[in-house]
Parts: sequence; structure tokens; C-alpha cells
Amino acid sequence: MTAKYFIDTNILLYAGSGAAEDQPKKAVARQVLAQADIGFSAQVMQEFYYAAVRKERLKITPDEALLILEALTPFPVLPINRELVLEAVALGVRFRISYWDAAIIVAARRLGCHILYSEDLNHGQDYDGVKVVNPFVTQSS
Repeated sequence: MTAKYFIDTNILLYAGSGAAEDQPKKAVARQVLAQADIGFSAQVMQEFYYAAVRKERLKITPDEALLILEALTPFPVLPINRELVLEAVALGVRFRISYWDAAIIVAARRLGCHILYSEDLNHGQDYDGVKVVNPFVTQSS
């Protein structure tokens, strides 16, 4: 189970968003998701569903959120296990980032991804071989 690019939750949320203000990011997110060799983690799937159905501004229904999750079936999804949690705790302490962000980075590394698409971490920063790329950087400048 390997992939080249790891997709963070915010990419999925923008790709599915029905909010008018998200449309420029929606187009970029869908381009990112159209790449071959992408991967996810169970954490990303959980976070996506929770945020998608709770944030009314996204205009994603529970049924639509489920369809999006089901569309991920062809891609590798890394499960959460004890070792991932412990490694994420250590990485979070080392880089002074949240456990949740560290768990995403650890999952990316375990899938063999060297690129993590996310807007939640420092664009361009390398976390032990996983480089963060914010695909929306040119959108906000």
C-alpha cells in the first residue's frame, strides 16, 4: 500500500464544497484529487465526514459526504494503529505541531508519500521526508 501524494482533509472539504466563496479553491482541490497516486488515512476520512456534515456553509449533505468517501475506494487508505499514534505524539512534540497534524504527516510517510497536500501546515516545510505543499498558495497571494 503506497502512494506518492497524501491528501489532507481540507482538500476533500474544498473539493466537495457548495459554498460560493470556496469555488476557486474547489477547482484547485479537484485538480489535486485528479492526480494519480494519491492516498489518504482513516483520520482524513473521519475528519472529512465530521466537518462536511457539521459545517452548514459547505452545503454538503450526509449522503453527499458518504458518496465522496465511497469514491476513495480505489485509493490506499492507511488505518490508525497504536504505532502510528505513538509516532505522531513524538513527531508533534519534536516539531511543536498538533497531534492531529503530526498523525497526518506520519500517515503520509507510512504510505510512502513525499508530498502532503494541505493548507494547515507550513507550505514548503519538510517534516522528516514529507514536504507540505499548499495548492492554494497562489490563490491567497
